[in-house]
Amino acid sequence: MQADTLLSGGTIITMDADRRVIENGAIAVSGGRIVAIGQAAELAEQVEAVEIIDCTGHVVFPGLVDVHAHAGHGLIKTMGMHGGDRWEAICGEVYTQISPPDFWRAEARLAALERLRFGVTTGVSLLGGGDTIMRSDDPAYAAAHCEGVLEVGTRSVVAIGPTRAPHPITYADWETGERRPYPVSFEEQFDTAKAVAEDWHDTHAGRINIAMLYPVLRDEHERDMAPESYAAACAQTQAVQAHACDKGLVFTQDGHWRGSIRRAKKLGTLGPNALLSHCIDLHDDEMIAVAETGTKIAHNPSANASISGRCPAVEMMDMGVCVGLGSDATAPDRSGDMFRHMQQAMHYHRRHFRDADVLPIGKVLEMCTINGAKALGMEDRIGSLEVGKAADIVTIDLVRPHLQPGNMPVHRLVCFANGNDVSNVMVGGEMVLRNARATRLNEARVLRDAAAEAALMVERMGGAQDLALPSDFWGQREGHL
Repeated sequence: MQADTLLSGGTIITMDADRRVIENGAIAVSGGRIVAIGQAAELAEQVEAVEIIDCTGHVVFPGLVDVHAHAGHGLIKTMGMHGGDRWEAICGEVYTQISPPDFWRAEARLAALERLRFGVTTGVSLLGGGDTIMRSDDPAYAAAHCEGVLEVGTRSVVAIGPTRAPHPITYADWETGERRPYPVSFEEQFDTAKAVAEDWHDTHAGRINIAMLYPVLRDEHERDMAPESYAAACAQTQAVQAHACDKGLVFTQDGHWRGSIRRAKKLGTLGPNALLSHCIDLHDDEMIAVAETGTKIAHNPSANASISGRCPAVEMMDMGVCVGLGSDATAPDRSGDMFRHMQQAMHYHRRHFRDADVLPIGKVLEMCTINGAKALGMEDRIGSLEVGKAADIVTIDLVRPHLQPGNMPVHRLVCFANGNDVSNVMVGGEMVLRNARATRLNEARVLRDAAAEAALMVERMGGAQDLALPSDFWGQREGHL
């Protein structure tokens, strides 16, 4: 058998239906896909490869999948995080008023590079915040994001859609070097989302996919919105989901909790293509509705929402619900390191049940591999190491103090590893990280461009004060009031 690449000698965690773990295994890759997997000794005799990569002392596993994160946040990170709602206000201002395409391109490259180094080969990126701060006024912004991701070489599922009623929403651009505000209607935003999907969905060898989004409707919206605005929001939610179904796209919503899934059920927007994030403090009937409709859940155990309430991810998985793991990154206190979020998820649910055996190690690994792929409708292509699937493959080097002794490699991977242990990343058969170095671009330039765009953003919003340490940063100390 001819192959482009043979990865040989590592411990392979397949995440296939049998959850095989192959000691001293090998994977043959040709034409971007896995063509053989088995014992290294056997494949050495059967496969003639152009390149052989020695994975001795490494764990080899499927590229990680992050089912919920945000584009744009990577250039904001901790700004204003101590000022109550200031951080969210910054996001709203930046994403609607002071973020030209260069901002979205620079942030996409930075975030994709972070994901790449952390072994995340596929990730959802909402084009802005999850509520009324989507950059959906013009397709150019989504295009800039997609172009940035492609430079790095990972996969992105870009979620875009209209803001919640009422409309219009005031946006602004900086094409002339000055702020130029203009109103944007629901129809214009919806047309933008449709155009982005038409131009980008399932393009570039599957590295770019598009999801449709409409903000969650909760009790406060029906209570606080004018009746005609709430009715419009309901109809708009249905229209966006109907379009997603018609085009075979994922429909995602950010921030379900305490009765909002009941509303989604009433609107008829649950279903196999629906991916709902956070989902805290759900009622029993809501969990049943999720299970009966085949709706998918994006669980974000490190997010602030998971402090405000609890996502019953364990209970839903027991009911047969597909639950994927999300980072909700980048945010004031969390990165896109899925190893961190796996560890957080285990402690989160074990603390709740006061049971150290809740959410087993292998189950949480499923959540950001094969279950993450299922949540995105991509399980036939990614999420496990099997013949015929895309060669999205990650290795970590076990020869590190915190990962030794190198026995029990699956335990080491989930419980002790972190994103900086990733040594190699292959996406679609292409080595896009080799020996912990990105192969497609100049990393220093990515960091410089990101810093420059962030500085320009701060200048335009007059936000230098949001970078300072707040007076209570160190907490109250004795003798200091």
